[in-house]
Amino acid sequence: MADTKYIFVTGGVVSSLGKGIISASLGKLLQARGYKVTIQKFDPYINVDPGTLNPYEHGECYVTVDGHEADLDLGHYERFLNVPTTRANNITTGRIYQSVIEKERKGDYLGKTVQVVPHITDEIKRNVKLLGTKYKYDFVITEIGGTVGDIESLPFIESMRQLKWESGKNCICVHLTYVPYIAAAKEYKTKPTQHSVKQLQELGIQPDILVLRTEQPLKADILRKVALFCNVAEDAVVQSVDVPTIYEVPLVLQRQHMDVTVLKKMGLEVGPTPEMKAWNEFLQRKVNATDTVKIALVGKYVELQDAYKSIDESLLQAAIYNDRKLDLHMIHSEKLTDANVADILGDMDGIVIAPGFGQRGIEGKFAAIKYARENNKPCLGICLGMQCMVIEFARNILGLTDANSTEMELNTPYKVIDLMEEQKNVTNMGGSMRLGAYDCSLQKGSKAYEAYQKEHIQERHRHRFEFNNEYRQQFEEAGMKCSGVNPETNLVEVVEIPELDWFIGVQFHPEYSSTVVSPNPLFVSFVKAAINK
Repeated sequence: MADTKYIFVTGGVVSSLGKGIISASLGKLLQARGYKVTIQKFDPYINVDPGTLNPYEHGECYVTVDGHEADLDLGHYERFLNVPTTRANNITTGRIYQSVIEKERKGDYLGKTVQVVPHITDEIKRNVKLLGTKYKYDFVITEIGGTVGDIESLPFIESMRQLKWESGKNCICVHLTYVPYIAAAKEYKTKPTQHSVKQLQELGIQPDILVLRTEQPLKADILRKVALFCNVAEDAVVQSVDVPTIYEVPLVLQRQHMDVTVLKKMGLEVGPTPEMKAWNEFLQRKVNATDTVKIALVGKYVELQDAYKSIDESLLQAAIYNDRKLDLHMIHSEKLTDANVADILGDMDGIVIAPGFGQRGIEGKFAAIKYARENNKPCLGICLGMQCMVIEFARNILGLTDANSTEMELNTPYKVIDLMEEQKNVTNMGGSMRLGAYDCSLQKGSKAYEAYQKEHIQERHRHRFEFNNEYRQQFEEAGMKCSGVNPETNLVEVVEIPELDWFIGVQFHPEYSSTVVSPNPLFVSFVKAAINK
């Protein structure tokens, strides 16, 4: 395709309508037609990235293959498109201003007054076009965070206006709004959508396609009314009704020919409707599954819907590929003790120990791990979860009663988890030391090797503390094997207890690389073990 096509996705009325899911679903439909597609997220906050944001503020922090800490929507993009994202796929206001200020300090603007227009908007446009010009994508879908009308997003909206003006039919706007149902009047109300579109129009943008979020299907006369009052063609008004799983959304949009509308508006040939065989087979397996697998996720942020989003989705995918429905129980680690752990986790088929940072809730994780180990329950520890497995084993098997991580107790006599030497002088908290994809060599014959079915793997990391190799021989002699190591640094990546059915801790985050058509093998193996147990 000669010219890259740019699609902007904006939101109106309220936040959290699912712009990321709509973006990923549209991207999937275009990808199924043979186009090379990528999606990026523009976040209006001034943080340079979400790396220092509390999960209560922002939910999960997603990590790209090149080590960028990013918005959780990038996880949706990867799970849908099965294409890795990079630093270029997530831009914040903070990064834009940081880049412009650095250029100003270096004298790149030749002494001119630096302003929002054109300098900030030009930098935003440069980041949009970068994916098309440098990486040669056919379609770049850009999701603009927040809601139209927010003061923070105005520079992004202005940049979009300029790009639409400059690019002609190579750039369109998809606007997602909410159509509320007023129970007392027994009516759906379109006025909020009309006002939202009006706000966009006041900023110089006419949306090309409207997506209406709603709990129930809307009647044709409502769709016609929205088209009339919002200056949008009738075939360009699409509804996104609540569905049992987000993975049905691409098919919902496909049935309404949203991809066809996009292609027509951009002057491209439509061609036959893609079959999307693998995607439909995945959904069919989900529908056909009758038996359930009961998994406990033990963490300190379980009350937050998006704190462990990638783990939740990885477990769901693994359950479906094992022909099971996932019955996921979120267990708060602060409420777990040795006294109540059997009552809470006793009827679970498998236990996942969640990642995280800091001391809070750590003792509950130790209680869960000890229970899983002593009762031979399939258990998967991720990042801090793996480190907790190491600490619990040191305390209760090696007899190192005060063993700990120097993250939790700086002066612990047994530093089984510690900082690497090169990390000890790092004071900048703008990101953890080990970020992105690293190589790992698996020991043949280990449970981890059986899961991946290969010796060399690559998974993503987000942490600073490591297994202390000074204790490695002690652990292995007592029954905890270091079955995966980084071939360059010899750092331990995987620990497991071979005598147990399935007890594995991984320093990396396997959930970041699990997608709909390519579920992570470790999760599939874990869920299979939970079913067998």
